[in-house]
Amino acid sequence: MLDLRGLRADPDRFRTALSVRGAGGNVGAIDRVLELDEVRRAAITEADALKARRNEVSRTIGEKKRAGEDAEALILEMREVGARISQLDATVADADHEIQELLLVTPNLPLPEVEPGGEEDNELIRSWGEPLRHPFDARPHWELGETLGILDLPRGAKVSGSGFPVLRGAGARLQRSLIEWMLQVHLDEHGYEEFHLPYLVTEESLTGTGQLPKFAEESYRTDRDGLWLIPTAEVPLTNLRRDEILSAEELPIRYTSSTPCFRREAGAAGKDTRGLLRVHQFEKVELVRIEHPDRSRDALEELTAEAETILQRLGLSYRVVRLAAGDLGFSAALTYDLEVWAPGVERWLEVSSCSNFTDYQARRANIRFRPAPGEKPEFPHTLNGSALALPRLMVAILETYQAEDGSVEIPEVIRDRMGLDRLVP
Repeated sequence: MLDLRGLRADPDRFRTALSVRGAGGNVGAIDRVLELDEVRRAAITEADALKARRNEVSRTIGEKKRAGEDAEALILEMREVGARISQLDATVADADHEIQELLLVTPNLPLPEVEPGGEEDNELIRSWGEPLRHPFDARPHWELGETLGILDLPRGAKVSGSGFPVLRGAGARLQRSLIEWMLQVHLDEHGYEEFHLPYLVTEESLTGTGQLPKFAEESYRTDRDGLWLIPTAEVPLTNLRRDEILSAEELPIRYTSSTPCFRREAGAAGKDTRGLLRVHQFEKVELVRIEHPDRSRDALEELTAEAETILQRLGLSYRVVRLAAGDLGFSAALTYDLEVWAPGVERWLEVSSCSNFTDYQARRANIRFRPAPGEKPEFPHTLNGSALALPRLMVAILETYQAEDGSVEIPEVIRDRMGLDRLVP
């Protein structure tokens, strides 16, 4: 959530920063918020003055009554004052509510280094390896999966509908091996603490990380209980510290978890949905950090490098792209996408988004830290990144390590976990 005090002090900075997001910037909300804030502050000032007057007159009324004097005029005046105070309190409450609603649907401010524009303006930062071109006609992963007997799309559709693939046999074991290995790397080498989390969360939790209210149509909800299926482990991991005041010694906080993720993908009509390219349920290893504001920019570089480590050790070619403002996620101030090369579909596929949310999520979730004992609490910065999302990682592995006979070599780093060197038809 945006800082109302900062918005009040320098509205032009907010207008300019939001405008680079394009149509999604909700710049028009700024003027309405400022207008409501003026109404709210004027009402508070008048109400405070009337309350002080009421307290003063109440003492006078008491004195008059004790002295046997007539206080009826003052009593009538105070009734009018009380009615006016009630009106002003209602005005303040209504203004607060509308301000809150507007801020909840207004995105974060992009950091200065974020370029304006849309997806076509995303900037290539670096790459690792060269896009592989097989010397034979490479197969897409859905053909490989069917031939190998590890991917069953028809039965997944029969059970749950399209977008719910089934991995079987060695396919399920491949995914499990990747998850276990990735978690171990992040625990042993990158200093994260692992959590096993609820997959259903409250509306307050989704609001805290920015998915609600704006993206309700993208999520799955249980009507009876009012709980929501998580779109990413970012939601429960970040909300573990909601409404808490941290000590400076606790920072940085590094949390990780592997969870299923559930997404309606309501805006995906017309996009390529074959195989594992776009699904409604998938596994993902997530990294979440809570950092001192002075360190969050460096922390994003560290987090991104941690995700890159996974791709490098798997021997997969990838590139790092800095998103332009119009392509940023709602809560993000700066995002690096990691895109892996999949030679079967001949496409770069996003397998991770690593984002710095500055204090935007912390304000929404009321996460604070005390810089030093006795000092006023401040908002930390939150970050998160996928390290990595499984469906497209599986796509890249199958299509990269395939042979002309339809077999697929297992990447060396997970062979011991798999107990196999190669998948064969």
